[in-house]
Amino acid sequence: MDARLPAHLEVGALIRAAESAGGFGMVMQKGERDAGTIMLVLLENGRDARAYERMPQHDGSRAWTCSKRQETPDSRDFSNYVEKRGAQDPDLWIVELDVARPERLIGIGG
Repeated sequence: MDARLPAHLEVGALIRAAESAGGFGMVMQKGERDAGTIMLVLLENGRDARAYERMPQHDGSRAWTCSKRQETPDSRDFSNYVEKRGAQDPDLWIVELDVARPERLIGIGG
């Protein structure tokens, strides 16, 4: 039995958590319903975009890791990265969450 939560349920829960915290969430790309991987684009008031993906750890677990940060006010480089990741993996869910301290929704920070 696979203990992993189906991707569509996790995505829905993350969006609801952002909305209940006074923020906004939306699916930018739908991936494979049950086994798809998830990339989160986290923002605060539409700024300071960060992309988080689960990466394998030494102990075999998978932890949320920041794979890209928006380095400049010009968001083209960041947007190109997200778009390229989506094109590389059709099973990937890309979900945007815009809320205060969004990392707390994935257990990072306070």
